[in-house]
Amino acid sequence: MVKPFDNIYEGKRVLVTGHTGFKGAWMSLWLHALGAEVSGYSLPPASSQSLFSLLAPDLFRESVLADVRDGNCLKGAIARIRPEIIFHLAAQPLVGLSYKQPLDTFTTNALGTALLLESLRDIKAECAVVVVTSDKCYRNDNSGIPFKESDPLGGSDVYSMSKAATELVVSSWHSSFFKNNADLGALATGRAGNVVGGGDYAEDRIVPDLVRSYVSKEALVLRRPHATRPWQHVLESLSGYLSLGQRLLSSPNKEELLSFNFGPDPDAERSVQELVDQWGQEWPSEFSVKTDSQPAYAEAYKLGLDHSLATATLGWKPVWDFAKTVKSTAEWYRLRHEGSASTEMMVAFTRSQIASYVADAAAKKISWAN
Repeated sequence: MVKPFDNIYEGKRVLVTGHTGFKGAWMSLWLHALGAEVSGYSLPPASSQSLFSLLAPDLFRESVLADVRDGNCLKGAIARIRPEIIFHLAAQPLVGLSYKQPLDTFTTNALGTALLLESLRDIKAECAVVVVTSDKCYRNDNSGIPFKESDPLGGSDVYSMSKAATELVVSSWHSSFFKNNADLGALATGRAGNVVGGGDYAEDRIVPDLVRSYVSKEALVLRRPHATRPWQHVLESLSGYLSLGQRLLSSPNKEELLSFNFGPDPDAERSVQELVDQWGQEWPSEFSVKTDSQPAYAEAYKLGLDHSLATATLGWKPVWDFAKTVKSTAEWYRLRHEGSASTEMMVAFTRSQIASYVADAAAKKISWAN
């Protein structure tokens, strides 16, 4: 039987930075299912409700709770773990928080990435590295034209700038130090859309805000209901990162820095209001919705990603459409908050969603699943 990603992660030592976060916990669970020896490096989880809080400690070979900006600690962890591939997800991921903590946002995202790459240089760690940035790394003129990987990087807000800066850090370290060094591995960056899915309880994100309103029956406040985003389930972005990792492990080319968009099809580029309306179909409830007439910070009104390069080069494609994405996300939270599900049940359900996603990808004959 063919296993996902050509079974390349079976027995591999994998380090996930940011493993306590939303994406990191899903990534760790999926890698464990793929047979990898998973280790993690991250700050403690921001919420006791997070998906990470449900995971059994023995899922991880080693779990280091520390700041990615602690270069000595990070280097020591990499030296002990000896990863064959690193998925670098550790970041300050919230736009709203970046206005309150601009220096922390910049140093965590850009400097933290530089310290990771310097750690690999110092200990001559020949491992592949996939650095995760964001769809917001592009200079956005609100035209609505989906961004391609060749478009200019930039950002008028600190969060977007920090992601663009992270891309520049990887590019400069690649050309200056990694490209011609036989002791180091291949580098790549992945840029995903607006990710939703179970287990996210961050502040100032639409799905966690929806869940809190549903549970408390308090008003949901929308900052910009007509702003459009490329919504995608967390598994879509992770399948992209894993496909990229498969490429680095199976056909490493240190001469080339790979960067790919992993976004949904155009149909999933919907407004915030449309997401709320679709959510209401999957988890009906009664609570009021208000619009914030004076949002605390500026955001782009239009954002889209062109994933054609990933399709042509990696064979990667989106699996779930907008309706399925919202349905799968709502089902996870509804089970947890209405069904009184145990920890074991929630982890089993999360695993079942991964299995369902893989099966749907295989049915669509997407290369990584066949």
